[in-house]
Amino acid sequence: MLFTAVTFIAFTALVAVIAWWRTRNDDLSTQDGYFLAGRSLTGPVIAGSLMLTNLSTEQLIGQTGQSFSTNMGPIAWEVTSAAALVILALVFLPRYLKMGLTTIPEFLENRYDSMTKRIVSIMFLLGYLLTYLPTVLYSGALVFNQIFEVDKRMGVSQMQGVIITAIAIGIVGACYAIFGGLKAVAVSDTINGIGLIIGGFMIPIFGLLLLGNDNFLAGLRDLISVVPAEKFNAINPANAMAPMIPWPVLFTGMVVNNMFYWCTNQAIIQRTLGAKNLREAQRGAIFAGFLKCCGPFFITICGLICYRMSMDPTEGFFSAEHIANLATTSDLAYPTLILNVLPKPLLGFFAAVLFGAILSSFNSALNSSVTLYTLDIHRPLFNPNATDTQLVHIGKIFGTVLAIVSICVAPVVSFAPSGLYDFLQSCFGFFNVPILAAVIVGLFTKNVPARAAKVSIVMHVILYSLSKFIPALQNVHYLYVLAVLFVLNVIVMLLIGKLTPRETPYIMEDVGAVDLTPWKYRKLAAIGALCLMCCVYLLFSPLGLAG
Repeated sequence: MLFTAVTFIAFTALVAVIAWWRTRNDDLSTQDGYFLAGRSLTGPVIAGSLMLTNLSTEQLIGQTGQSFSTNMGPIAWEVTSAAALVILALVFLPRYLKMGLTTIPEFLENRYDSMTKRIVSIMFLLGYLLTYLPTVLYSGALVFNQIFEVDKRMGVSQMQGVIITAIAIGIVGACYAIFGGLKAVAVSDTINGIGLIIGGFMIPIFGLLLLGNDNFLAGLRDLISVVPAEKFNAINPANAMAPMIPWPVLFTGMVVNNMFYWCTNQAIIQRTLGAKNLREAQRGAIFAGFLKCCGPFFITICGLICYRMSMDPTEGFFSAEHIANLATTSDLAYPTLILNVLPKPLLGFFAAVLFGAILSSFNSALNSSVTLYTLDIHRPLFNPNATDTQLVHIGKIFGTVLAIVSICVAPVVSFAPSGLYDFLQSCFGFFNVPILAAVIVGLFTKNVPARAAKVSIVMHVILYSLSKFIPALQNVHYLYVLAVLFVLNVIVMLLIGKLTPRETPYIMEDVGAVDLTPWKYRKLAAIGALCLMCCVYLLFSPLGLAG
């Protein structure tokens, strides 16, 4: 355990030192310098930051737990993201960078009015505060409590150990985001991203080596032959319930969910808005799409490996205690697999990599929350004449408060009935659809007025809330509900625009923030990403391993 702790601290410190060294001369006293890295990010940095901002322990734990208890269906959250990233690169980014945006609500103010901007900013903040940040902290604390046995060593309950660990993670993550700005976050993301890809693939590799008695191919054959074929299937029936993913939602609700997340979510978009030009932004987004197609091979497959090792207690892969815990909480599948397959000398390194992934998602969302509050709420409402220095100072104070609240809320996530990842995605449904509808309608129409966006937001929150209590809809997958509500939101906005159009048509202006020359190979790369997405789905279907 001492060696594990030492290697963990060493790698974590190395990342912090490199991030500091790369940003030591940056001017963080200005708005662009602190919030957008001075618009200097390149394609590889953007891709790495996008990947690691998205990938954290809520996915590693949540998706592994889902595949352990169901099948390979959770690959939908990873693989179909490639299509959304292609849409981001080809459709949204040219328009975002043309307008020189800092935040998505900033666009909504330009397109609609300041009230719409503030409403959406508040929705983003509530989403980060009450769901995303606490989920990241809880999932990370769950892993670290398992690896370092915090509860046993301190003589407290498992929940108390998780809370103590969540506090520690929250403090460190807040320091990155609050004092380093976006570039420090992006640099540390890139370093940790390399480590996460290496470490992430180590888990299934060592797992298969253990199954095959140090023979990787023998382990793979064992996994495929012993685990029931239906566990390899990612194509679920149309009436499947959460946490399973019904196949029709891949073309309906999943599209809506992914487009919101990758094309309008502030924590994600902020990485691309910091690009030095359109070419680098498109390179970063599409390359991230390729990386997302690798997710099933180092995330989702871990659930099946864990399932295989827990099938027969007499084989001795897992202890009786671990098998008993898995029977009650599938979210323990990933940390259980780590403890049992990873060689002890590598445990500290992987713990550090996981810590980096946790920090990435936590501090990225925190940085975006600070940006939303300072630029979209604090300055226009409380101090219109605030200097950049004052805004950065206020942002640091707000970030500290937000981190403290998130730490306090994190333990509540443990009560999620269908697993933490499904809980997170379901909660996003309260605000993702109306925001996406407002952005899309705003980008591609000229006459829809501000009242349309407000009506759409209020209507969606009411209807989605009712869907959670109407008995007939409680047996309908929430992604179906989101798809229907998205179409309804768009129709309502277009009807209002037809009946009561804007007084003057909206005109998108080029502010000259960055060079808008597109990437030469963007279409070819986009086709490649989409083809890879289809191939992965073919592999995990009745025509592939599930046949």
